[in-house]
Amino acid sequence: MSQTTNPLPREVADAYVDELIALDPVTGTYLGVPESSSRLPDPSPAGQEALAALARRTLERLDEAERRPGANSDIERRCARLLRERLTAELAVHEAGEGLRRVGNMDTPPHAIRDVFTVTPAETDEDWAAIAERLRAAPAALGGYRESLALGLRRNLPAAPRPTATFIEQLTEWADVDGEGRGWFEEFAAAGPRSLRTKLDEAARTATAAVVELRDWMRDVYAPAIEGAPNTVGRERYARWARYFNGTDLDLDEAYAYGWSEFHRLLDEMRREAEKILPGAETPWVALAYLDDHGKHIEGVDEVRDWLQGLMDQAIAELDGTHFELAERVRGVESCIAPPGGAAAPYYTQPSEDFSRPGRTWLPTMGRTRFPVYDLVSTWYHEGVPGHHLQLAQWVHVAENLSRYQATVGGVSANLEGWALYAERLMDELGYLTDPEQRLGYLDAQMMRAARVIVDIGMHLELEIPAHSPFHPGERWTPELAQEFFGAHSSRPADFVESELTRYLTIPGQAIGYKLGERAWLLGRGNARERHGDAFDLKAWHMAALSQGSLGLDDLVDELSRL
Repeated sequence: MSQTTNPLPREVADAYVDELIALDPVTGTYLGVPESSSRLPDPSPAGQEALAALARRTLERLDEAERRPGANSDIERRCARLLRERLTAELAVHEAGEGLRRVGNMDTPPHAIRDVFTVTPAETDEDWAAIAERLRAAPAALGGYRESLALGLRRNLPAAPRPTATFIEQLTEWADVDGEGRGWFEEFAAAGPRSLRTKLDEAARTATAAVVELRDWMRDVYAPAIEGAPNTVGRERYARWARYFNGTDLDLDEAYAYGWSEFHRLLDEMRREAEKILPGAETPWVALAYLDDHGKHIEGVDEVRDWLQGLMDQAIAELDGTHFELAERVRGVESCIAPPGGAAAPYYTQPSEDFSRPGRTWLPTMGRTRFPVYDLVSTWYHEGVPGHHLQLAQWVHVAENLSRYQATVGGVSANLEGWALYAERLMDELGYLTDPEQRLGYLDAQMMRAARVIVDIGMHLELEIPAHSPFHPGERWTPELAQEFFGAHSSRPADFVESELTRYLTIPGQAIGYKLGERAWLLGRGNARERHGDAFDLKAWHMAALSQGSLGLDDLVDELSRL
């Protein structure tokens, strides 16, 4: 998009997206920009500073745009609020040097580099030729990442040791996915056309060699250098990250207390539901463990993928026209199995801007072939429909009425995760979770999100466990206590719990956004219902709410209450 002489905020925002794609072709690929398919971003210190310089220039342009006639309309005002809040939060993270210590089991530059191949177009010979170029770009990109970590060491900005150890294990798996010497990139490239076989194989081996080189450096140089560094970030760093992921300056002590209030509320509900499944069970998780062996389940990886597709198709068919009004292209969503070597939690990827690549949900199997149903239903309401897919696909659908920025790269994590958790609750409110197994699974998922608020804030700030806790009252949180607490109050297996705790150490402040975001969505709906009284139309409110694009939590409550 060419910027006009006197741009309004939406034009400034969309010009930012154009410049961002030039610097970050991973973002370009997720948006469906063909020219991005052959390139990878530069995560070196110079590459990070180029992104920061773009953010600073854009904020200057925004200052001017907000003085233009027409900048006070609702649509321009919402875009300006989001753009200023997001870029300011991103710059705060950059200027604190956080990009020089980004190590963990997810949300790092190497994860983005690997994962982007799963959404890169791979239909034609031309597509695969671009993929070969992208594979050849991996050594430079991974080298730039290593350069940033090395600078972090020189500036005494270490990553946390526990996520670092997990990351080294992941790199080892990426380098040799089957124990026979073939790496993830080689496995991926094997699906390419015979006409490009030699080029793809050579490029994939080059990418794998770069992974091995990074793994060896992480193991032999980086990990010893950060030995003894703290695994937690402390209040100042945590507040900065919480702002980044939640779009608001949180009262962290109030949020911690809210997590505990939700814990106790949900525990009472879970006990009542567990009694229907296994009368006399000592805890709800004893009943859930019983369901692992004796409850409804799906056998087979292909079978569970198809079953999850059917669950989303059913939700679309029954919700469209009753609680939502969905455009035909928003109705398309695909169930997929996640590639090995990532985190344990399911996730969702947004459709491309032209919907040529649909929205997709991803299930990490973690080597399993048997899948209890109780653990899947509300999770796919969260990841798929009416959760992430309906929100993010609707944003893309109405992008012309918003801005490209609001519909895509401007997403606030707590807004997104809050909607998805609200979607789970909505399905419970609408009567879709009356089956005791599925409802206990839903409550368990809600409890996991409440526990995230408690342990994420608690361990990073080293807060005291309150006297009303059934778990180690009066002690101070540590990562070890957090893992024990999470495992005792979750149905998830030990490897999932360990992956979760490593995730909280990797991206502090993100996991609290599910519950805090849900609270914001519920507050906004409650305010709108109170304002309209008997005339309140939930379907109309849903569609207006889903069509306003992303906002941070403070702005979100304000805007939802106006609808």
